[in-house]
Amino acid sequence: MSFNLATMLHESVLADPDKPCVIIGDRTLTYAQVEHMSGLVAGNLLGLGLDPGSKVAVQLPNIPQFLFAYFGAMRAGLVMVPLNPLLTAHEVAYQLENSDAQVLITFESFAAEAHRGAQTVAGVSTYVVDGGAGQPPEGTKRFEDLCAPVDVPDIVPTSADDTAVLLYTSGTTGKPKGAELTHFQLFMNCTVGGELFGFEEGDVGIAVLPLFHVFGLSSVLNATVRSGTTMVLVPRFEVDAVLDAIERARATIFCGVPTMYVALLHADTTGRDLSSLRVGISGGAAIPGEIIRAFEEKFPGVVILEGYGLSETASTTTFNLSADQRKVLSIGKPVWGVEVRIVDAADRPLPPGADNVGEIVVRGHNVMKAYYKNPEATAEAMRGGWFHTGDLAYADDDGYLFVVDRKKDLIIRGGYNVYPREVEEVLYEHPAVAEVAVIGKPDERLGEEVVAVISLKLGAHATQEELTAFCKERLAAYKYPREFRLVEELPKGPTGKILKKELRG
Repeated sequence: MSFNLATMLHESVLADPDKPCVIIGDRTLTYAQVEHMSGLVAGNLLGLGLDPGSKVAVQLPNIPQFLFAYFGAMRAGLVMVPLNPLLTAHEVAYQLENSDAQVLITFESFAAEAHRGAQTVAGVSTYVVDGGAGQPPEGTKRFEDLCAPVDVPDIVPTSADDTAVLLYTSGTTGKPKGAELTHFQLFMNCTVGGELFGFEEGDVGIAVLPLFHVFGLSSVLNATVRSGTTMVLVPRFEVDAVLDAIERARATIFCGVPTMYVALLHADTTGRDLSSLRVGISGGAAIPGEIIRAFEEKFPGVVILEGYGLSETASTTTFNLSADQRKVLSIGKPVWGVEVRIVDAADRPLPPGADNVGEIVVRGHNVMKAYYKNPEATAEAMRGGWFHTGDLAYADDDGYLFVVDRKKDLIIRGGYNVYPREVEEVLYEHPAVAEVAVIGKPDERLGEEVVAVISLKLGAHATQEELTAFCKERLAAYKYPREFRLVEELPKGPTGKILKKELRG
C-alpha cells in the first residue's frame, strides 16, 4: 500500500488553503503557506542528490521551520531524525552517525555545539536557521538555501510501512536506540488520537511540548494537521508565554506534562480571560489526582484527560475518553486498534486486580517497525509479537490501566526522560569514581531531580563542583545530576547488584 504522511497536509490544504495552520507571536501561516515552504525544502533536499529513505536530522525548537523541514522531508520521501536541541556535541555525533544522517538542520543558538558534533561524522552537511544573533558557524550553510526557489516536487510515493521518522530513545542499558516509526503508524496514531481528543473545527491548540518529542510530534503537530485545525507555537515553556498564547489566540486545547499543569495551577491569572480553554491532555508521567482537581477548579470548563504512550508506540497507547468516563489516576483504556496486556515474568496474561501487577505489553498499528540497525534489541523488545514496555501496571475489572512504576529506573525530569545508565557511564569515566548509582528523587517543580550516589576510589577526592563540571561537558543540560551523594559503599544484593531501592529510601 502506498502512502506518504505528507498527504495529510495536502488534504488540509485542499479542504481550506487559507485556514491558519501555525500562529507564532504576531505571525500567522496558512496551510497553503506551510505546504509551499515544505515543498521548497523538499525540492532543495532532492537537489542535493539524496536518495529515497535518506536521513535528515532536524534539531529545532518549536518554530515554523520545524514544520517546513518535517513535511519537506516527508514530501521528498526522506526520513526525519528529530534531535533534542540540548544534546552535547558528543551526543549529536552519535545520533547522526548511528542514523546514517546526511543532513543536519539546526538552530543558530545551539549550532556551534551541533556542528562540532557533525564535523566528526563523515558526509553530513549542516544547515542553520537564523535566530538573529549573528553569523552561523564556519563551514555551515543557511537554512534559507533549502528554501530557495525551485520546482516543487510532487509527493514522493512511499510504502505505508516505510520509515518516516527515526526517533531516538534510550533504555537503561547501552546507547540510545532509534525507533523506526512508519508513515502508516504515525498517520493512524494522530488520526485515532485526534478523534479521542475531540478535535473540532475551530479548535486552537497550544504547541509548547517539544515537537522533537513523540508527544509533541504525534499528539500535537500531526493531530493538528490531520484535523485541519490550528496550533500556536510556543518555543519554550514559560508560564506567562503560555497564558498569553491561550488568551490571545483563544486556545481551546492544551497538551502538556504534569509539571506544566502544576506551573499553570500556581500562576497568577488575575484579569486574564482564559475561558476559551476546554480540554487539557496530560501524558509523559502520572499526574496527581489533586492537581487535576485543583486545576479544573481554577479553570472552570476545562477537563484534564490523561493518556499513556512511548516513543516506540508513536505516542498515544491508552487514553481516558471524557470527564464522564475517566478514572482519575488511571491511564485509561487502549485506543482503537491497539491491544494491551498485563503479563507476568513468563509473558502470561494476568487477571484484573491491584494485586496482579505485571509488565505492560502492546501490539497494534501504533507499535514501531524496529530499532534501527539493532536486531537484538528489537527481538528482545518484541518477544512473542508484543512490544514489552518495561512499565509495571495492573488493570481493574472495567479494563482501566494503572501504572505503578516507571520503566525500570527511568527518571522524568521536567518532562524529559533521563536514563540512569547513560549518566552512570559518564561518571564512571571520572578518574576518582569507583562505583555510582543514579536515581531520581521527588521534586515539586520538575517532578523528579537527578541524583548520583558515588563511592570514590581509595585515596581519591572529588567535589560536587568538579563532578558537576565533568558531567556538564558530556551530558545535555537536563541530564546531569544536580546532587551528588558521596558514600563509603553502595548497598548490594547477594549477586553484587547495586540496590537502588535502598538508596531511594
